[in-house]
Amino acid sequence: MPAPPASAGIWSQLARKQVRTASADERPLTRSLGPFQLAMIGVGCTIGTGIFFSLSTAVPKAGPAVVISFLIASLAAGLAALCYAELASSIPAAGSAYSYAYAVIGQYAAVGVAACLMLEYGVATAASAVGWSGYVNQLYSDLTGWEIPYWALHAPGSSDAAGHFGVINLPSLVLVLMCTVLLLRGVRESMLVNTIMVLVKLTVLAFFVVIAFTAFNADNFKDFAPMGVAGIGAGTATIFFTFVGIDAISTAGEEVRDPRKNLPRAIMIALGIVLTIYMLVAVAAVGAQYWTEFDGQEAGLSVILDNIMHQRWPGMVLAAGAVISIFSVTLVTLYGQTRILFSMGRDSIVSKRFATVGGQSHVPVFNTLAVAAVVGPAAAFIPLDALADLTSIGTMVAFIVVAISLIVARRASSIKPSFRVPLYPLTPILTVVVCGYVLTGLSSTTWKFFAAWMVLTYGYYLLRGRKIADENAATPPPPVESPEISDSTPQLDQH
Repeated sequence: MPAPPASAGIWSQLARKQVRTASADERPLTRSLGPFQLAMIGVGCTIGTGIFFSLSTAVPKAGPAVVISFLIASLAAGLAALCYAELASSIPAAGSAYSYAYAVIGQYAAVGVAACLMLEYGVATAASAVGWSGYVNQLYSDLTGWEIPYWALHAPGSSDAAGHFGVINLPSLVLVLMCTVLLLRGVRESMLVNTIMVLVKLTVLAFFVVIAFTAFNADNFKDFAPMGVAGIGAGTATIFFTFVGIDAISTAGEEVRDPRKNLPRAIMIALGIVLTIYMLVAVAAVGAQYWTEFDGQEAGLSVILDNIMHQRWPGMVLAAGAVISIFSVTLVTLYGQTRILFSMGRDSIVSKRFATVGGQSHVPVFNTLAVAAVVGPAAAFIPLDALADLTSIGTMVAFIVVAISLIVARRASSIKPSFRVPLYPLTPILTVVVCGYVLTGLSSTTWKFFAAWMVLTYGYYLLRGRKIADENAATPPPPVESPEISDSTPQLDQH
């Protein structure tokens, strides 16, 4: 069914459903990713920030019960991953949850999800870059005996007991610039680098687990939940932003070979690896160091190894692994945000310049540069503790919308997935319930920032985005009836 004309009522426009892929006069993205590289996108984006530096903020909130926080976050991510897998197998378009919401709920929901994803990816990229700085300083100190000056390592507003004040987080800005250059070279090259980095980080984390378990002390778990259930919830909310990698896989929907098979497969592989590594490292870390000692540690896992081995080289190995690991996280979150903006540009929710593909690398050049111009300064001038929870709220709301989209999609006869969620409808319902519980652990300040962001987003949409999206819908791409026609088009009629 064709989209409603520009003269249609506002509700008809807000409820419009569509998925746009490249039309005849648009340059498409290149399908160059296989299932292994795709799974490494998820692992690369997920394993890194949460393990390498979020323990220092989550453990003081939850105590040793942070392992329960990881279990709850993993449960929510696992349930959401199943929902993502089914939708990705039927709507293999760039844009992730944004594209799914637009396809099965409508434009108004897609705009809200887009706001969440922009918050999720933008803040996750900045937060990862900020965390990277601590390990760069640790590695630099181990290698040279010197440290990066405090003013060049911390954002304005930061200070220490010695009276030093932060001016700029210079390493984080450098990291964003390096990732931007790599992404501009092409998705194949970027994801090859990411795959190598993921394999290195998994090796380094296995090394940490083996060493940490040699100093395992069961007494560290005696005061298991010092802050009670509220502390467990707060810890879960703090670390949940690290599961953005589950969503990141689906942002590559238009750059994957045979996406209806490879997207669900990659999501499940990535989730299995992530759950195993997270639990092993969390248990090993808390077992090796009393929970009150985590507070304020900028390179916590390296410090644990230093204390166990009383030698510098184990901490150096871990710091080097963390530098590589968080580089890959930043690379993938930056990549994910550019692909979501690419889909939004093609739908004219934002300027169509975001959907232009240029150069021999077939990547959205303007899009990538614009994202870097925003994320780089955010990483350089905003403290980490103001970033992580905003990513969590964006991630969880996106997960909830994906679960609801699945329920709506099952009722639409035009949706024909190649992967089907087990225990339907229990799985999407539990996704909503568990993510809703995690949201209750966020602070009122985080909710206020989130509310302000949503007001700004919908304000822009009602004043400008809705009009240009309506004009764009006057010539929609033709619907695809059969899933066998092409891997580059979704199995969805337009409404």
